[in-house]
Amino acid sequence: MSPDGPDTRPPASLRARLTRAGFVDTERAQRLLADRDLVGLLGEVGDGLIDLLGRAASPDEALLAATRLAAVAEPYRARVRELLTTAGDAQRRLVAVLGASGALADHLVRHPVDLDVLEAPSPIGADPAVVRAEMLTAVGADPGAAAPVAELPGAEGTDAMRRAYRRRLLAIAAADLVSDEPLSLLPAVGSALADLAAAALEAGLAVARADLPDHGAGARLAVLGMGKTGGRELNYVSDVDVIYVAEPAGGVAEDEALAVAAKLATGMARACSAPSGEPALWPVDAALRPEGKQGPLVRTVASHLAYYERWAKTWEFQALLKARVVAGDREAGRAYTEAISPLVWRAVEREHFVEDSQAMRRRVEEHVPPSEADRQLKLGQGGLRDVEFTVQLLQLVHGRSDESIRSPHTLSALQALSAGGYVGRDHAARLAVCYRLLRVLEHRIQLSRLRRTHLMPSTEADLRRLARSAGMSSAAEVSERWRSVRREVRHLHEELFYRPLLPATASLSSEEASLSPEAAKARLQAIGYRDPAGALRHIQALTEGVSRRAAIQRQLLPVLLGWFADGADSDAGLLAFRRLSDELGSTHWYLKLLRDSGVAAQRLAHVLSTSRYVADAIARSPESVRWLDEDAELAPRDAGRLWAEVDKVLTRQHDADEAATLLRAVRRRELARTSVAQVLGRTDVVAAAGAMTAAAEVALAGALRIVEYEAEHSDDGLLTRMAIIAMGRFGGREMAYGSDADVLFVHDPLPGADEPRAQAQATALATRIRALLGQVGEEPSLEVDADLRPEGRNGPLVRSLGSYAEYYQRWSSPWESQALLRGRAVAGDPGLRERFEALVDPLRYPAGGADAAVVREVRRLKARMEAERLPRGLDPSRHLKLGRGGLSDVEWTVQLLQLQHGHHVPELRTTETLPALAAAAQAGLLSADDEEQLREAWLLASRLRDAIVLWTGRTTGRQLDVLPHERLALMGLARLLGYPPGSGSELEETYLRLGRRARAVVERVFYG
Repeated sequence: MSPDGPDTRPPASLRARLTRAGFVDTERAQRLLADRDLVGLLGEVGDGLIDLLGRAASPDEALLAATRLAAVAEPYRARVRELLTTAGDAQRRLVAVLGASGALADHLVRHPVDLDVLEAPSPIGADPAVVRAEMLTAVGADPGAAAPVAELPGAEGTDAMRRAYRRRLLAIAAADLVSDEPLSLLPAVGSALADLAAAALEAGLAVARADLPDHGAGARLAVLGMGKTGGRELNYVSDVDVIYVAEPAGGVAEDEALAVAAKLATGMARACSAPSGEPALWPVDAALRPEGKQGPLVRTVASHLAYYERWAKTWEFQALLKARVVAGDREAGRAYTEAISPLVWRAVEREHFVEDSQAMRRRVEEHVPPSEADRQLKLGQGGLRDVEFTVQLLQLVHGRSDESIRSPHTLSALQALSAGGYVGRDHAARLAVCYRLLRVLEHRIQLSRLRRTHLMPSTEADLRRLARSAGMSSAAEVSERWRSVRREVRHLHEELFYRPLLPATASLSSEEASLSPEAAKARLQAIGYRDPAGALRHIQALTEGVSRRAAIQRQLLPVLLGWFADGADSDAGLLAFRRLSDELGSTHWYLKLLRDSGVAAQRLAHVLSTSRYVADAIARSPESVRWLDEDAELAPRDAGRLWAEVDKVLTRQHDADEAATLLRAVRRRELARTSVAQVLGRTDVVAAAGAMTAAAEVALAGALRIVEYEAEHSDDGLLTRMAIIAMGRFGGREMAYGSDADVLFVHDPLPGADEPRAQAQATALATRIRALLGQVGEEPSLEVDADLRPEGRNGPLVRSLGSYAEYYQRWSSPWESQALLRGRAVAGDPGLRERFEALVDPLRYPAGGADAAVVREVRRLKARMEAERLPRGLDPSRHLKLGRGGLSDVEWTVQLLQLQHGHHVPELRTTETLPALAAAAQAGLLSADDEEQLREAWLLASRLRDAIVLWTGRTTGRQLDVLPHERLALMGLARLLGYPPGSGSELEETYLRLGRRARAVVERVFYG
């Protein structure tokens, strides 16, 4: 009834009902529904059957199979009727099987007696011994016998064994297909299939014994399951990989015993895979044996051992990881596994083991036909092999010292690797879910025809059946899930499988990898630690206990110890690492980053053992460890990018002191970033100086904004415009780690403002800027030095633009013109900045060039500086700034050329040394050789000044400008500059040589 009365609409057509139920070929379905046997069995077929079959993965295939079952003989025909008409678990299992597996439907049609297994309890999780007994009983063998012999020999025994196998396989598939959680059930399904395969091999071996006159009594043959059989994670249809091992029995000669064992092995394989009345189960593949198909089919334990000790390749040990006795003589099999297992877990010590494993995975990918690459569940990128190779490599690298991760089962091993800290919990969980889904898809595809395949279907109908059998709704959904899982698996595989820690760990001996105190102390002494006992205390503090943190440290430290030793000061590196780990070890990301990153751990070891400055900087900014994982994070930040960040901070911050602290924090962070990049060779000295300059520029601009904001909100309001002019190395974009910010302050009173009051306010603002940036606190200060102003410290801190104009017109001296060559407006009012630079251009680039008097004065000042400012007793050739061929030599030479020729050579009008040097050479003012000598000397001196700070960790002191004599210091500086170990003397000789050559140029060009 409808709400308005009787429903008079015609009933939906049969075709429409079939379509709604999920049938694709409705024409065929209508014919099958009218089939005489089906109608005779069930009477008139109505919506009940259509809806029932509509639950199947393929309703069309389920209907076809039901029609065929309707024609079986009694009493099984009545059983079919009961199953199709009585709701319950048996009905669900029948429909699921008929719609998902044409091959199992064929089996039921041939053997309807097996319909009863659909009502039995789930066979998944059954005791392997029960399964073995069932299969042996099927061929008339005694499960309790030491070497069971079938009463049904030859084809009769083979077919009986295969029927029993198919019967239990049907029960497993039925329980699997109706599961609401197929991913959760997957491991148990794989184990049930592996146990069934092992039982079939045992029954096949019993049949093979029955075919021999003495039942093979002269040989004790053991069958080792390999691959997924050995790991108890088998597919529905797969080659069963085996290795045969045999020992003589009862005084039989070895050759004779091996011949008997080979007959048994051949007979067993024939029972499983040769043509017979019942379909074959699967190929039995012994190609993983020593020498492959070219080697003997069966060997003794001793023969196996001799081969693996001398001839085996890397991949063979990886294959042996899953070896498990599955049939035959258990004692012989146990002797084999006990002999081989130590070799498996020592295989990682073979030369290039990790690299060979990685190369093998790439070769597997390369052999996938291009036409199959996007459909390969197993071998292609993002497929099952990516997961399995990853897990196995991690097991083999770390398993020699940790027995808890030696499981042959992929998912169990992955869980153990996660529990041991070798794989992140998140990575392991994601990889496990992806692996389960790939395996479920593989199972469903194979079930369809019980054929060995690992290819995703390509047709819409097959994809739709696959989706429905795996609990998804459509072909589109299963295709998208497949693509998504492939991407994720590939990403995780590349992140874990190619970790730099793996080959580094593999290269260690078992004793070194274990971190046992005796072995660790001996190794520390051997690789150059000055205080092995102290280093051992650090190691023990980092690794003691059973926490996940300690477990990960136990993985990292054996490798890190070697990487620290590659640096200039291994002891300092380890101490810094301990301090950093104490600070960050409990965070969720620190140890995970070091373990999982492709570069972070090695980079951290390098910077901590090479630079005290970086060690201190990272300790103050522990989050900077994250930079080590991304080259982009180490790239210098220009002033524009930094200002965008600072602008947002200042907009939100209303407390001047806190805002200034944030400005200094940004500068401190950028100094740390620059230092890390410099130590790692990710930036050169010029770019590093530019980055440090940009950080100082932004700090000054931010401080100016703060004080102007304060003035605007004062009683007087803002009375004047301000600008800051960078001078010296600041103006030349050549700041170093310990550089002050040399500046000039200039102001210009606003229209109508009282000039004395404007001058007083400008002085107060400049003083406030210096105080905000120079105050002592949690963030390092930036000393703002205005001593280069007119009249130096005796002159006013700030002048108006007019005052500067008057002073420079009346009183300016040559040294001030030279100093102004570095003048560059960096903050404040844009118009004022432009007017100041226009004001000083005629002084620094005088028309007609500097006259003879100016040139003489500049030379006199340079000579006086060399005589008076060099520390007494110091070898002038070793002072990086004031010494012969040092920075001042090059810079004064360049600046004299700028004073002389800047007016008519526009390219010389730059505040930076190297561009001016290049412009002088381009203009013919220097020869190319002279330009090269000066440039190389300046660059090396600049690099050494930075390196001394990075090595010592100090940013102040007279020794920062002096090339040291101490061997250890020279070696440390050499390592920072990229020289190989032990190159301190070479660095020293190189600097002195370049200094002599540069000084010769200075004598000629500067002094004339």
